[in-house]
Order: sequence, then structure tokens, then C-alpha cells
Amino acid sequence: MRRFLYLFPGLLLATVVHAAPKPHVIAFGKWQTVKWFVGVDENQALDLKVRPLYVDTRVKEFTLGPPHEVTDRLLVVRRAFRLNDKLPDEAAPRWRWQRGGWLLVDRVTGRVTQLNLPEFDPGQSAAGWYRDYIAYCGVSDDGKKLYAIVAQLGRRKPILRQPLGEPGTDGEPDCECAVPAWQRQPPRVTFEPEAGQKLTFTVRGRIVDLVSAEEETAEGPE
Repeated sequence: MRRFLYLFPGLLLATVVHAAPKPHVIAFGKWQTVKWFVGVDENQALDLKVRPLYVDTRVKEFTLGPPHEVTDRLLVVRRAFRLNDKLPDEAAPRWRWQRGGWLLVDRVTGRVTQLNLPEFDPGQSAAGWYRDYIAYCGVSDDGKKLYAIVAQLGRRKPILRQPLGEPGTDGEPDCECAVPAWQRQPPRVTFEPEAGQKLTFTVRGRIVDLVSAEEETAEGPE
């Protein structure tokens, strides 16, 4: 019995050490400039800066733009990827860089997952983050309607989906509205579509209210 009591603290310590999660190292590589083919025209290519996302020295994804730190554990970053444009009768692959959606990175588990953002269009939706909220102009499946979207991590449905109008048909890759602007006190987000009315919303948890022009003028910016 006495021998067991001497061994018990060592066994307990070994169990705790064995159960401790292995830390993961999240890092970004060097930037590189690639060609982004916007449409079907082979001559219509724009420069796109991408860099690899490493998890424990392994490349997990390629990314573009700066990451957003949601918490000290979670971060989000925009995804970039290569798509094979090869036809069935062609022998060699034709890799084309594309802009993707957003990735959620967990520093503790090392897990990298793609966020399912409703009506997010990689070619037109410019996103603005605040805390665990993301705001962007969403595009309907038929490409004929724009929406002001505010979504929150962990929720399947957006907390705001407000019609903004119809997107243009000029074929340009630029977004039909600028990156939504956030302010802290009170928490608000402003959408400014190129052809449409400027709209500001107050975000209170899972409740979003439209701010009238009179309220915005009276309170002023942060």
C-alpha cells in the first residue's frame, strides 16, 4: 500500500502531461505576386498578392490580405486557391489563382476551416470585421440583387440581411459597395453601395436596428 502511495503522484503527473494538448505553431510565409484571371478573357488578369498559411511548418492554405484576430485563440483570414482550368482534351493542367472565402484558424487545435458565409461572393463581397462580426455586401444566386449582410461566428443564419439594390453589369471585379465601416460606441456598421442609399445599423448582440439619418446626425461619429 505504501509503495502505491509513492507511485501515485508520479502516475498522476504523467497522466496530466499526457493529456495536455500539444501546442500548434501558426505562421504566415512570404508574400508572392500571382496573376488573378478575372473573367474568360485571358488578357484580363490582375496582380494578386498571396502567402502561405503554415500549421506546424506545413502549408495548409494560401491566403490574401491581413488576418483579423477574433480572440487570442481564433483568427480569420481570406483564402486564395488554384483552380485547374484544363479542358478534357488538354494534357497539361492549367492552374489559375482565384480569390476564395474566409478561413477560421484555431491556434489551440491547429484546425483550419472554411466559413460558410451566406451570399458571400468572392469577386464582389468586400468584408469588414469587428470582434466576431463580419459585414459585407452579399450577392443573390442569380446575381441580380445585393444585400447588406452582418453575420456572427457560430451562427448559421445572418443577423442582418437587408436589400441594397441591384449590382452593376459592367463586368468589373470591383465591389459594388465599399468595405463596410464599423464604429465601437455604439457598435454600428455602415454600408455605402455605389448606386444606392447609405445605411447604418446598430448591432446589439444578435439584434440589428436601422439608424435613421436624424439619429446619426444627432449622435455623430465615434
